Amino acid sequence: MKLALHLLLLLCTGFSFGNNPQQAQEVLLDEKCLREKYTHHSCEKVFCQPWEKCIDGSCICKLPYQCPKLVGSVCSTTGRTYNNYCQLKSYECINPQTKFLNSGTCHGQGQFDLSLKYGNTEAEGLVQVKMGNVTFFMCKNNWSINEANVACFYRGFKGGAINFKRRFHLPDDVDVNITDCLEANCRGLETTLAECVLTKRKANGQNFAGVVCSTQDEDFTNYNSFQCVNGKYILQSKTCDGINDCGDQSDELCCKGCRSTGFFCKSGVCIPKKYRCNGELDCITGEDEINCEGLGLSEGHDLRTSEDQGTRNDEQEIQEQDEVLTGNMEEQRKLFKSLLPKISCGVRNYTHVRRKRIVGGTIANEGQFPWQVAIKDGEKIHCGGVYIGGCWVLTAAHCVRKNAVHRYQIWTGLLDWIKVNTGVKIQRVKQVIIHEDYNGVTYQNDIALMEMQKHSSTNKCDLANMVPACIPWSKYLFKPGDKCVVSGLGRDEANKNIFKLKWGQVKLIGNCSKYYSNRFFEKEMECAGTDDGSIDACKGDSGGPLVCMDANNVSYIWGVVSWGENCGKPEFPGVYTKVANYFDWISHHVGRNTISQYNI
Repeated sequence: MKLALHLLLLLCTGFSFGNNPQQAQEVLLDEKCLREKYTHHSCEKVFCQPWEKCIDGSCICKLPYQCPKLVGSVCSTTGRTYNNYCQLKSYECINPQTKFLNSGTCHGQGQFDLSLKYGNTEAEGLVQVKMGNVTFFMCKNNWSINEANVACFYRGFKGGAINFKRRFHLPDDVDVNITDCLEANCRGLETTLAECVLTKRKANGQNFAGVVCSTQDEDFTNYNSFQCVNGKYILQSKTCDGINDCGDQSDELCCKGCRSTGFFCKSGVCIPKKYRCNGELDCITGEDEINCEGLGLSEGHDLRTSEDQGTRNDEQEIQEQDEVLTGNMEEQRKLFKSLLPKISCGVRNYTHVRRKRIVGGTIANEGQFPWQVAIKDGEKIHCGGVYIGGCWVLTAAHCVRKNAVHRYQIWTGLLDWIKVNTGVKIQRVKQVIIHEDYNGVTYQNDIALMEMQKHSSTNKCDLANMVPACIPWSKYLFKPGDKCVVSGLGRDEANKNIFKLKWGQVKLIGNCSKYYSNRFFEKEMECAGTDDGSIDACKGDSGGPLVCMDANNVSYIWGVVSWGENCGKPEFPGVYTKVANYFDWISHHVGRNTISQYNI
């Protein structure tokens, strides 16, 4: 009876049994997230490659000319020389037959091929590659799921590999006195081993790498298996460990935490520990590249799991490298990523010490919120807005009307409505764009854009000292419990005008339907407030910014003040339009290069 109760407790607390019946494996997957079927092409969870751009939440192919221009020609399997690696990958993205062959220009004897030898089916065997007129087996040393997946992708198996440790033996009639093999180092998302760093090493007898590719008909479905988005099955114990066992990364994108081999991103993604402090952002939330002082470029040193590392240690008799046969395309990829166009947003020159909460908020200082604007309608400033770049302001749909453009003014730098401070600029409005699905009853899609008029002499808007807030492209950049800042020139809890720009710190709140039953729409809305209701947006703050700051101190406009009840009262948090839901709508009207630092 005690044993039965113990088993029940384990199951109820989120554990399932792994291969070893005496060892329990924690289930770290988020079921709600899994329903979204995220993969390495989902830019809500990952960064797109330099030859891709983010459209409607998916990484799609760029046109080749949209790649950064950089000298460094490469050759493709079609025999054509491309200006650079990014350009070739863009062509391959559109036409998968155009694969990377080698660095430099194409020459007559250039070729690459990969085959599986001495297995029982075409989906398994020793991995053999042909480079030019020379044939090599792949070394078992350092062979991991990354390299195995790439080999299977090349052979047309979309699920990658299901086994990279199975031994395959050379037949007796094959010459076993092979002196060299190739050691590969891959990231795991390449489409050919030719893109990986291939090093010729001295072979050791029959110590060559084998692979079993996924045919997606394996009998591996049980309570302890996980089905990848590509259809492949892996053990639950291999999820959320930072290792891309699925091949499409779907086992690492919906995690509540990471196992010992992974680093946990706040967005619910597990990345290899090697990627921590490697000089490249891998978490979309940025925390993998903070507090890196003294760690060098990499904390992890090796991408292998502890199990793989044991294999490596058992084979130390492999001699030192003989010759590197390929260029480092991973370094090329990182270089191109660093050359992508960037905009300056979300970083202000103003610095201040964080203060404790003060009831009703704190009066803002000059430069503290360089993206805050006030919208004047006739004689009254009745709404706020947020500057997002170019000549564009984001606000709430209920604040504006298309047929009243001539009545509006945008006031920038305003701190005091009665005693107007120096540095205030007044802009006239050229057009108002209200979301086509705005519902004035439910406040769904309560979002609008205002374009300011340019000065005829400069063809620019006079926006000195203004800094745009960044537009979030993913709903996973911030989560319930995160602290953010709301600011505005609205009224206080007693419905009295305060005439000054004030701000307050609030936290994002999940499950807001419990406060506003049947009125809160999770996709389009966000809740934020304090436990005691002491900090809140109120009447007149509509359209203003709810700004959240990421790990790298970059500020994102996470919400636009929309609606709420009983300003400043507990159990009545403010409701905001969730800006991340409207990234594509905003970029369609203002231009992606105006608002996006990433995935452009």
